[in-house]
Amino acid sequence: MSQEGLEAARRKMQDAGVAAPAIEVFAHYYRELETGATGLIREDTIEPLLDPPMLDAVDVSDEQARDAIGATVIIKLNGGLGTSMGLDKAKNLLPVRDGLNFLDLIVRQVRAARRDYGARLPLLFMNSFRTEADTLEHLARYEDLIVDDLPLGFMQNQEPKLLAEKLSPVEWPADPTLEWCPPGHGDIYTALYGSGLLQQLIDKGFKYACISNGDNLGAAPNARLAGWFAASDAPYAAEVCRRTINDRKGGHLAVRKRDGQLILRDTAQTAPEEMDFFTDEHRHPFFHTNNLWFDLRRLLTTLVERDAVLGLPIIRNEKNVDPTDSSSPRVIQIESAMGAAIEVFPGATAICVGRDRFQPVKTTSELLLLRSDIYDLDDDGRLAAIAPSPEITLDGHYKTIQDFDRRIPVAPSLKEAKALRVKGDWTFGKDVRVVGEVELTDEGAPQTIPDGTVLR
Repeated sequence: MSQEGLEAARRKMQDAGVAAPAIEVFAHYYRELETGATGLIREDTIEPLLDPPMLDAVDVSDEQARDAIGATVIIKLNGGLGTSMGLDKAKNLLPVRDGLNFLDLIVRQVRAARRDYGARLPLLFMNSFRTEADTLEHLARYEDLIVDDLPLGFMQNQEPKLLAEKLSPVEWPADPTLEWCPPGHGDIYTALYGSGLLQQLIDKGFKYACISNGDNLGAAPNARLAGWFAASDAPYAAEVCRRTINDRKGGHLAVRKRDGQLILRDTAQTAPEEMDFFTDEHRHPFFHTNNLWFDLRRLLTTLVERDAVLGLPIIRNEKNVDPTDSSSPRVIQIESAMGAAIEVFPGATAICVGRDRFQPVKTTSELLLLRSDIYDLDDDGRLAAIAPSPEITLDGHYKTIQDFDRRIPVAPSLKEAKALRVKGDWTFGKDVRVVGEVELTDEGAPQTIPDGTVLR
């Protein structure tokens, strides 16, 4: 039955015009899935990463920095819809500050680096079939963005969702688009290769790529980092940050005992009984930011040698075919993480960067921080923290962006806050200040905080 399922999936992908390399990668993971592969990484097989170089301590000359950023391309992941926040379009179109969204601020950051270093610095977005049209329509307003006739975006591949019981492609006539899913951001290497864009970048003289999540505005172009990576002669590098008690969910790098290779371990790759090791910020003191650097030519060589299959660890993601309908059939989405590619490249390395390189927005709580006076937005699209970030906890009344914007139309002042915990239906007026630790409890009925209130 599983061989029939694989052949049916192949035909479906071919009929949809999916590139051949992506089909071969899917077939690789399908075979792993049917043999019961879990991708688990056991604690007794790894050693903690303890002493990566620190960015603020590396020696990079101005000339090295300028030369390296001039040979770099910036790639942003832009495939997500932000459905967990109630969005139905590209998450990076979400307004952040002063009417500007993530895409606008990314463009400002890239323009500033081009100006400061005289660099070509192409900006590319890996879009999904759900985000490409909205993204390119928005970016069309920036007439100076295109470099060397390169596209502003390339498409993440798509693959069939598989029925959990039969491992055959699901059929869902009510909404056929739900029969498909993206293969996780580990697909970026396959998508660059299969689209021909990887070779195109090399032909135009680019040597390095810096990749990050589009919703991480901290990952602005950084010439010092580019200079360090070029000087390291490593094929691949990951940016890490020091973990705190609040960073227990994110993946971390480790050293594989059997060969000394750096690898990535994520939550989905950790056995439930070993989660205490995974979440111990003292045992594994650095978390993975999902900011990556790689050498374009060595990536191409590796992909050619492996017939496009890097063999990243599989991530088995089971859910309903219609995420909004718990009665719809259970399906498996085969995914991989782009950061896991660190184990493919001997000589891969890591560098510890400041927390300013990590400003992701996965929840409305994190969006509230970026919209508040904790951050100062400059003309170059950079958000600089001017006060320590307080703990923010918003309950289910604020989960979607629609509910959040209705209840908090203007962010309160948080620069004097240590914590803001909100339970219940509270609507914030203008010019509200939070001082110290504040907890709003559920009063049972909707409540309004008047303009100018100081919450202590």
